Amino acid sequence: MREEGLLTTGKTPEDVELEVGLRPRKLSEFVGQEALKERLSILIEAASGRGESVDHILFSGPPGLGKTSLAAIVAAEMGAAFRSTSGPALDRPGDLAAVITNLEAGDVLFIDEIHRLPRQVEEVMYPAMEDGQLDIVVGKGPAARSIKIDLPNFTLVGATTRVGRVAPPLRDRFGYVARLDYYGSDDLAAIVRRSAVLLDTTVTEDGCHAIAYRSRGTPRIANRLLRRVRDYAAVRADGLVDAATANVALEVFEVDEGGLDKVDRSILDAVIRKFGGGPVGLSTLAIAVGEDPETVEDAYEPFLILEGYLQRTPRGRIATERAYVHLGVDFIEGRDQGRLL
Repeated sequence: MREEGLLTTGKTPEDVELEVGLRPRKLSEFVGQEALKERLSILIEAASGRGESVDHILFSGPPGLGKTSLAAIVAAEMGAAFRSTSGPALDRPGDLAAVITNLEAGDVLFIDEIHRLPRQVEEVMYPAMEDGQLDIVVGKGPAARSIKIDLPNFTLVGATTRVGRVAPPLRDRFGYVARLDYYGSDDLAAIVRRSAVLLDTTVTEDGCHAIAYRSRGTPRIANRLLRRVRDYAAVRADGLVDAATANVALEVFEVDEGGLDKVDRSILDAVIRKFGGGPVGLSTLAIAVGEDPETVEDAYEPFLILEGYLQRTPRGRIATERAYVHLGVDFIEGRDQGRLL
């Protein structure tokens, strides 16, 4: 049976609806990623000074760090229209042609999950990015002919959680490739503070830090936890979110003091108790916890590895000593249980 975790980094319908209202509109409102913001401000100011579009940009990094928000900010700072789509939605070259031919001069086209573009769509993208032309083949066989359409100047902003899966010819056509890193607790507390104002929720300073501490370095998760704590405070407390209320609320929603949720702990528990601490392959581990291998690899493993709970080796995943300590399992006991199974 599949288990649901509160910290799963995929977007829920509630996330999509509320993120629109919580997203920063200007570069000055965007919290964190200071070095990246400085570089973007230079690109934007230089392009504005020349009266040109910003060069094509590729953002990479784990889900929930603000890639979509930054793409929208680039458009807003340039006074341009923002058009958004995703790699899986552009199934055929005609889908891409329909989107690009509707762009106007200066528009920003955002493609999320750009690493999932089909190869034939990628090939149409190359001349559009480099030469400002759309090269489409009409018809089949001897009657086929190529039609070239001149495009207005536009900026393509791509986002990916797996930059290594973006084809090198496509990646090389981006003028600037940037990686977003996990956020520190101070930046996350500032994000919680800002979101609380927008959600009309009273949160104390220590309440902001309590939520930030369990947010896995990810703004999307910080906002999600804030909404759950707000709900708990409204029903079980006096509406005020302080550290004590936040900690109790997050325990109720099964987010522990290390920021791990139910699925995180299930992954560690499976590695330790079912497979003797590892090594265990990704597919086997995913089956054991009832998740897709891609979900385990993209949504859960990065944080578990970053925090030192898991190691990824050529033979498979291995639980570290910290994982045993966190689950309260003796190292020898855990390995013995794995052997018995």
